[in-house]
Amino acid sequence: MPSDRLTEALNRHLAELDTSGTAKGAETVVVGVKRAEGDRGPRFLLEGEGDTEFMRMNSNSYMGLGLHPSVMAAEEKTTAEFGAGPGAVRFISGSYAAHVELEEALAAFHGREAGMIFSSAYAAIVSTITPLVTPDTVLISDELNHNCIISAMKLSRPAGKAIYAHNDMAQLDAALEKWKGKAKRALVVTDGIFSMRGDHAPLDEVMALCQKHDHAFEENVVCLVDDSHGVGAFGHTGRGTEEYTKCAPADLLVGTLGKAFGVNGGYVVGNESMIRFFRESSQMYIYSNPITVGEAAAALAALRVVDSAEGAVLLENLRGLTKRFEDGLSRIGVETIPGDHPVVPLMIRDTAKTHDLVRHLYDNGVLVTGLAYPVVPRGDEEIRTQVNADHTEADIDRVLDILEAYMA
Repeated sequence: MPSDRLTEALNRHLAELDTSGTAKGAETVVVGVKRAEGDRGPRFLLEGEGDTEFMRMNSNSYMGLGLHPSVMAAEEKTTAEFGAGPGAVRFISGSYAAHVELEEALAAFHGREAGMIFSSAYAAIVSTITPLVTPDTVLISDELNHNCIISAMKLSRPAGKAIYAHNDMAQLDAALEKWKGKAKRALVVTDGIFSMRGDHAPLDEVMALCQKHDHAFEENVVCLVDDSHGVGAFGHTGRGTEEYTKCAPADLLVGTLGKAFGVNGGYVVGNESMIRFFRESSQMYIYSNPITVGEAAAALAALRVVDSAEGAVLLENLRGLTKRFEDGLSRIGVETIPGDHPVVPLMIRDTAKTHDLVRHLYDNGVLVTGLAYPVVPRGDEEIRTQVNADHTEADIDRVLDILEAYMA
């Protein structure tokens, strides 16, 4: 059956995206990787760019573990032994020893009773929020939470929703006060690290407010933290925003294996009862294949690196490189949002200049992510840069030199 009229409608929509500047556009395709050598970190070869080498300043692989020898060796060895894919969803025959060992290790790393892995952190968030929300639940969320949280809230059918201004604890307090006696359960959801800005939630204050109001809700005030950008790269030992803010453990913590750990997949940790509940009710867990056995082994190897003396060195280097970059930006007059997390936004605050600077960096072999109007409000245009532990001081200085030349 022809779909000509649908195709026309879709083409009109795509044209509108192009006109408004919100289209993602063509994807950059990596065709080769050159390992770190001497005073330079890894370089990437792109389709259509010949032998030009690019430095990634837009990678979530904060610890550089995707190219770590022990992580790659673990995946290769396990894949050779068990095959490329799990072959089924977990409740049929897709659970392997590596999956279970990884879940136990993640729970121990975070000081929780139990954990479970998902195909992605996005799936983990959707698959934890939606089963927890009942018609007697109020959902309370930070306005700058990630798209996965927003999507999960749209899929849920709570008694009500409340959005508080970014990191505004007075508004969070007021929302919990307002819903006393109107909902049996409150679910407070926040990012740990807000990925576009690199700032963090004051989790110590969030948890204190949840505890303050807990007695007024029959089924508790439950706090869920998505610390996908924090875990592995933030805090003294890489345990994320909880560690950095010295807060009590959140009821549920969602993380990813695809950022600081350098592999693929997502997970949630909590108490035994909650995790068993999710195994019985999370649609994207029950009906989707898990990450491969090789990926599970690689993620376990990455976790062991982070939780080791080598990991401590990598974290210290990451903090040092981040500070070097922020200090350099201050010196050359580029506005940023200072912080200890390796997401370092360049606040350009002009759409045309943002596009122009992204192109300038690309032409000089540096990959970054630009966020311009109307993707962000006019005046908030930025370039998100991300420091990785396998960058070098020479890499950071090179990017600063390129930016300084543009600003001159």
